[in-house]
Amino acid sequence: MHGELKVPGGKLVVVDLEVVDGRLSDVRLSGDFFLEPDEALEAINASLVGAPVSAEPEELVRRIRGGLPEDARLVGFSAESVATAVRRALSRASGWGDHEWELVCEGPRSPLMHMALDEVLAEEVGAGRRGPTLRLWEWSSAAVILGGFQSVRNEVDLDAAARLGVEVVRRVTGGGAMFVEPGNTVTYSLYAPPSLVAGMSVAESYPFLDDWVLGVLRDLGLEVWYQPLNDIASGGGKIGGAAQKRMASGAVLHHVTMSYSIDGAKLGEVLRVGREKLSAKGVASAAKRVDPLARQTGLAREVVIERLIEGFRSRFGLVEGPVSAVEESRARALVESKFATDAWLWRVR
Repeated sequence: MHGELKVPGGKLVVVDLEVVDGRLSDVRLSGDFFLEPDEALEAINASLVGAPVSAEPEELVRRIRGGLPEDARLVGFSAESVATAVRRALSRASGWGDHEWELVCEGPRSPLMHMALDEVLAEEVGAGRRGPTLRLWEWSSAAVILGGFQSVRNEVDLDAAARLGVEVVRRVTGGGAMFVEPGNTVTYSLYAPPSLVAGMSVAESYPFLDDWVLGVLRDLGLEVWYQPLNDIASGGGKIGGAAQKRMASGAVLHHVTMSYSIDGAKLGEVLRVGREKLSAKGVASAAKRVDPLARQTGLAREVVIERLIEGFRSRFGLVEGPVSAVEESRARALVESKFATDAWLWRVR
């Protein structure tokens, strides 16, 4: 069995192993990491031999740490990343390059249609009717997009939203509210098979699924990092945030919104940002927490999106895979039956 993990911001960790009578055997760790002293490599391998295939990640980490020499130095990886690579081997996880990724990059759509397309395309990938997909969004109108479990009244000033023509919708993933207008965000979704994140915890899958976009942003000259659980951050503040859902089909829906520019005054009117949240960040307003890509790159939004697409294509490959007529029809029906209903929007008042 073979498992790989590219440590976000770090190195590649590879584990090859066999299983005999329900236990790990002939464990072989490799990768482009740094490790001192040399004999620590065999110590890690030996520590994992005999571990049951049902071992939880914490048990694997204890074994690895317990087998390391006291003076061992692990650079670019960790005991936790080795344990994850073991779990990925046992789960027969796939890598990015094992799939033919499809690209959806189309014209503006309504906020409700975006919500429905996320669910439909994730289900299509899970059912095997569509290949793993990267979708770039374009917004046709301004909106507040609530997380799946947020209270409408606690998060949105509905009078201000109505006055400013800002639609309020709810997505299927958790996380916090987003304020978007046409041209002011870069939003994308990944619809991935469960094998891509097999052997990972949900927390581990967040930086794993967005490591490529951090690489592209660094290629643009930005100093960025992943801030747990789900933020893409820089020295100036938050660039964007991710949200994720494991669908009933097993497919993973993972989407990210990054700020390109921001109307701070309008955001402040529409969103109710709790005092405790702001106090914890040590800032006076929600707008000041955001560090838009326009300020950092000086590039047109279209150019940023082109670079993201080309960055993904150069790493993993990418073919055109537009929304089909059947997918479009299903999404429109889902808008009417679910996303446009008061029952869905007001599921948490």
